[in-house]
Amino acid sequence: MAGSRRRRWRAALTGALAGSLVVVVGACGVVDTKDDRRAAEELAEKHFPGQLKAIEARTLFPGSGGSEVTFAVTDDRDAMVRLRVDTDAADGRMCDRKECAGVLAEAVQRGRQQAEDFRTLRGAFDACGYEVVALGTTGTSPYVVAELTNATVAKVLGEIGECVQRWTTASGADSALAKAQASYVNVVSPSVADRRDRGKDTWPTVMRLTRTNLLASLNKHAYVSASYEIEAGRVDTAGRARVVRPFREREKFGETVQNAVKEQLRATYPRVVMSTYQWIWRLEPGRVDRQTGYVLFCPEPGARGQCVNPDDAALVTTDGRGNPVGKIRLVHDVREGTGALRLPPY
Repeated sequence: MAGSRRRRWRAALTGALAGSLVVVVGACGVVDTKDDRRAAEELAEKHFPGQLKAIEARTLFPGSGGSEVTFAVTDDRDAMVRLRVDTDAADGRMCDRKECAGVLAEAVQRGRQQAEDFRTLRGAFDACGYEVVALGTTGTSPYVVAELTNATVAKVLGEIGECVQRWTTASGADSALAKAQASYVNVVSPSVADRRDRGKDTWPTVMRLTRTNLLASLNKHAYVSASYEIEAGRVDTAGRARVVRPFREREKFGETVQNAVKEQLRATYPRVVMSTYQWIWRLEPGRVDRQTGYVLFCPEPGARGQCVNPDDAALVTTDGRGNPVGKIRLVHDVREGTGALRLPPY
């Protein structure tokens, strides 16, 4: 009897849970993009007949209603157009909460200009032998492929700097690039590039090279980010480089440096507390196995034994794993009160 009662209780509970699930699913409804995509296609055909082809739609969820529809441009293999449309908006069909025709016209103009800018970038890098395999989400900060070693790093960074100069010159004196203070190029190894998420060849080039899946497949490995200062359209082609690490690798590197520096500082500051803040680690010129950066510390523990608003720093050079090599240089009074850091350049 007891076993029978338990079976009936379990069956009742299962039925109740299943009923609850049906209610929840029914209340939430099914989220899809069909209506928004259809509306976007109708809008495109009305205002740009035969020029746009919808290739993808994704739900803008949560936080904003509607969908983002991506179009290919039929006469431009590189260009893409993205339109956010909401057919369920309370005040009628809207695009980014504005009237759709104007938003679409701006999106088409922007998409064509992005494609033109990309071709300028690609042409500059192709001319000096570096293929652009990805772009930052804004369409800048290109990713190129090179094997960096102590023997090649200075040469490669210099060649990429020449690419940036070509790109800057080709973009024109009035371009945002020529007026910028610096440009950044990311360098990934051939082995990482070979395993990247390439997407579909049928997608517009700008769409394919800015996809989050592609960038994630590259950024899950350490890579080098090279910066090139620009002044009045002239690029410092030597460049400076830093290593960008995935989160876990970055945390491990930081812990190694901080623990090693702490041990050395204890001779002078027995109660020293390290800050967990991670500064930029720049590659030493001509080296990929040496990098230099700051570690912040407090000679005495602050509130709750922590290092709060540190005013002291150690400049340290490490190997690729974070083990210090050479002498540590201490720098004091590096913060304006409790505000911004003012660390000397290195």
